[in-house]
Amino acid sequence: MEAAAGSRRRLTLRLLCPKKSLVARPSPSLRWLVGSPRFLPPLTVAAALRSLPDGASSPDLQREAEEIRGLLVRGFDIVGALHVGSADFDADAGRVLGLARALRERLCGERASHGMVGGCVDAASGEIRFLVSEGDGLEATEVVWEDEPGRLLWEKGCLLRCELPLKLPLYVPSDDMSEEYNANIVSCSKFFPAKRYNLSLTRESADAIQITILSNQSFNSSKANTPVVEYFPAPALANLRLINLKLDILCYSSVDFPVAAAVSELVIPGLADQLNIMKKAIVSELTTQQPQLCPYHFVPPGLFIPVTAIYDTRYGEIEEKQSELRRNLHLRLQLPLDRPLLRISNALNFSMEGTVKKASKNGSSLLRDVHKEIPSSGVSGGIMSLIDGSYEYYHYLHDGIDDNGWGCAYRSLQTIVSWYRLQQYSSINVPSHREIQQVLVEIGDKDPSFIGSREWIGAIELSFVLDRLLGVSCKIINVRSGDELPEKCRELAIHFETQGTPVMIGERIMCNVPFAPPFLLTLLCGVHMR
Repeated sequence: MEAAAGSRRRLTLRLLCPKKSLVARPSPSLRWLVGSPRFLPPLTVAAALRSLPDGASSPDLQREAEEIRGLLVRGFDIVGALHVGSADFDADAGRVLGLARALRERLCGERASHGMVGGCVDAASGEIRFLVSEGDGLEATEVVWEDEPGRLLWEKGCLLRCELPLKLPLYVPSDDMSEEYNANIVSCSKFFPAKRYNLSLTRESADAIQITILSNQSFNSSKANTPVVEYFPAPALANLRLINLKLDILCYSSVDFPVAAAVSELVIPGLADQLNIMKKAIVSELTTQQPQLCPYHFVPPGLFIPVTAIYDTRYGEIEEKQSELRRNLHLRLQLPLDRPLLRISNALNFSMEGTVKKASKNGSSLLRDVHKEIPSSGVSGGIMSLIDGSYEYYHYLHDGIDDNGWGCAYRSLQTIVSWYRLQQYSSINVPSHREIQQVLVEIGDKDPSFIGSREWIGAIELSFVLDRLLGVSCKIINVRSGDELPEKCRELAIHFETQGTPVMIGERIMCNVPFAPPFLLTLLCGVHMR
């Protein structure tokens, strides 16, 4: 039976992303809806990305396209937009549909051939409504929130990974690079002598130009063209720099998609996009130290599709620019700002051999969370304030090092660093005694003779090393007598309840305290004490 004239078809919109990712912020904002029209069922939304700050009313589509192109893996696409905090559904849904179409055209260079989704979250009630645009008309939509989004994504889907190391020669002017110069496209015959039989132009007397001719095998042109050369005359002396790049991309595909099509339609365009992104980062710093760009892939909690981030690893993860980049990515992906979800240690690990060996070694030699086996103090009405997370317990004589009598603080520092590693705040290795000493020498706190010695260190030195290795600031609490201990213990309890990070206690404190309250060991659980 045909539908009555003028009635709307009801289409099914499948949402794989959590509902909270669409309505997380009450203030007006914009979400870009991500799907895979080629490999997933029609009108399926796999993820939602926040627009750039202040982009709810008039987003900068050029910046949005540049960032999203590097973030999304090939195979996923913009399929719509959602306006959060709408007061007029019809007007706002149509507006965000237009924005989504325009963004997709900037990303793909063509209009979408699939249906696009426009939605609004009502500012007063929080209700979510959608419309679907297919062709020239708008269709009413039935919304289905999938209970098993992972099954729909990966039952017939897969990831393709391609790594491509490149070494590119780059000639950079020795002097000021601000001088402009023109490039000319000329015929190859311009470089040939008018009389080719003139034997006076021998190799010894001529300027040799090395030319490599490349043929585009993937593009057939019916029009015959004369070979041309793009000629860049050097304005000054130039230096040769070799730029080492490592492209690393992921692509989403169905398991039955032909390999040849995947390479030409997903892998090669993905490599080209990543190379262009790296080029912009390198060109902006040609006169300074060369960036060490490295792509990493993540699937953070609440997101069911992988995303890619390109980090500059010159200065490590604590460098200010890297911190700001990760913060912006957290906002874009709607991740909490108090959890390290996009550090290098969180990246997808495609090489399992080394990981298995390391885990086996750590599992056989290190204890974890030893405080859990300490019996309760039995204090009536007492409240336990515990460390948040897991740690590895480093102690005297571990790893065959005889540090009895001088290694207490070294072991405490190793235990603290292990906590930051296991909570994914850092990917650095737990430092050895010698590496800890090396840091203290590098920052000028100790003389070079300190390296390799059996000299003990204290809380001050620990704070220096943590600041240098992790960018972590510390607070030192001094206890002059046992009378101050109850007050300080309450301060520690607040720390564990609000921060949850490890605490080290110096041995001098324990020596000067004639007794330890029943709750002291519980408060300092997970921290090495002597």
